[in-house]
Formats: sequence, structure tokens, C-alpha cells
Amino acid sequence: MIRSIALIFENAQPLLAARARRLVTNLPSTVGSPIRVRFVPDLTRHGHGPIHAGSLLRKRRILLETSLASDPAEFDRILVHELFHFAWLRLGNQRRRSYEQLLANEFVAHARGELGWSAEWRKDALGPSDRRLRTRRWREYACESFCDSAAWLFAGIGRHPEFTLKARFRPGRRRWFRELAATGGISL
Repeated sequence: MIRSIALIFENAQPLLAARARRLVTNLPSTVGSPIRVRFVPDLTRHGHGPIHAGSLLRKRRILLETSLASDPAEFDRILVHELFHFAWLRLGNQRRRSYEQLLANEFVAHARGELGWSAEWRKDALGPSDRRLRTRRWREYACESFCDSAAWLFAGIGRHPEFTLKARFRPGRRRWFRELAATGGISL
């Protein structure tokens, strides 16, 4: 049975909360405990440019910058990305390795680009042995790629400047998520 995840908004505008609730009803997810969402005026800059959101996984909390309220499409994309950090946590080693294998196959085929900046800068920073040794850099890239791919697939945005993964590699990602949803769903 597919149910949408419960979001608890601590300080959101009613229209944003309603938009988010509609968005999550379209996600192939099963429910864990609710996730709290809080808007904050500014998230500090971390390393590779500004961030607009962050997930506190163990606390089941998402922080979103208030600036996202003025851009509904970006709000959707970033919220889905953050929600899928919870899915990655619960995915299990076998499924995470399966996704990593998809990425490894793309590397062998010289895939360029990604489906979001958070994955792309990590991909660009990988060294020759990171994939083979499953280093922390590789695992962080895989996680961000998973979340960016989910946002590309489920946020309902056709085009975005950060969708740079070549078109020939996108069906493989779509297929992987469909198979995941068909074999037990995605637990948030």
C-alpha cells in the first residue's frame, strides 16, 4: 500500500504547506514517522556555494530557506530532494549498492553531468579510485545523485539548468526508481 508521508510544518505559510502536502501525495513512499519542516531566513554557506535546505535525519527535520517561498518550482525540487535523504537512510545496503552500480555503469560509459548541483560538484571531485574503493566521497556522491534524481523525477519540473546529465542516461535512472517503487516502495 502506498501512503504519503506526513509533514508537520512548524512555521510555514498555509499555501506552502498545502503545496507540499499535494506534492508528497505523488511520491511512491511508505510512511515512517512524520517529518517536521521549518523555514529559516538564511542557511549559512557551506563549501561549494549557498545551500537552500538541509535535513537533520536523526531528528526527522528539514530546514528550508524562506526564499524558496517565492519560487514554487524550486521549492518543489528542493523539498523532494530533502525528503529523499530520508529514503536513502532507509534504503538498505543492497538497494544503495544497486544504485551505486547504476552510477558505476554510467562512469564506464563516460556519462557527463548530473541532475542537480549537489551531485554534480561531488561527481566532478571524485578521484580515479573513489568508485572502486567506495570512499566516503563516492558514497556522498551516490547519496546526492539519488536525491537529485528523485527530485528530477518526482518534483514535476521538466527543465532546469541543473539537469545536465545527458539525455541518454536518464531512462536508466527512471527505470531504477520505477523498479524500486515496484519492489516494496520507498520508505521515508
